[in-house]
Amino acid sequence: MINAALTVASCQQSKTKDPSDKRIGGGCEGCEAAHEYGSTRLTSTDTLPDFFKEGKKLHITGTIFHKDGKSPAQNVILYIYHTDQTGQYPTKGDETGWDKRHGYIRGWIKTNANGKYDFYTLIPGAYPGGDNPAHIHAIIKEPGYEAYWIDEYLFDDDPILTEREKSRQPKRGGSGILKTTRTANDMMTATRNIILGFNVPGYE
Repeated sequence: MINAALTVASCQQSKTKDPSDKRIGGGCEGCEAAHEYGSTRLTSTDTLPDFFKEGKKLHITGTIFHKDGKSPAQNVILYIYHTDQTGQYPTKGDETGWDKRHGYIRGWIKTNANGKYDFYTLIPGAYPGGDNPAHIHAIIKEPGYEAYWIDEYLFDDDPILTEREKSRQPKRGGSGILKTTRTANDMMTATRNIILGFNVPGYE
């Protein structure tokens, strides 16, 4: 069920970007990290490094669709990263790429023939002393386009996530607000489907 093949050690090298890829979506600081999976063979499932630590366990599933919102998109890379339980982006001191900023709680997933993806992690902590709700950053790399950001994964029941904040989300790729349910083994689950290019400037 859980594929823990993506280790931090294997993520230090970067893939070479294709110069023919079209740039879309405006600025995207840190989107280069979508290429930092090294020699790892990506699959449609990943387990982030914090999953086996203490905290609320989370399983997110979904389908990535082409722009029509109906056709499943294969071989799309979804890069994700988030804070630890204290709201920090933890590092180990030997970082060489964007993990200096993003920390080591990050992962890469490539959709299968049905456009499916899923990952296991812990629900992240909110930034200390702030009003920014807990979130999981998400970056898309699809064939023919440079990597671009989509809406963060947010949690509908987060007390910091106000109705005003919900309404202000740009819905890039579709809504990222998750409604979680608890399973019999005390894991929180949620589904988020993503539409490539939806509300992304310059996408054709």
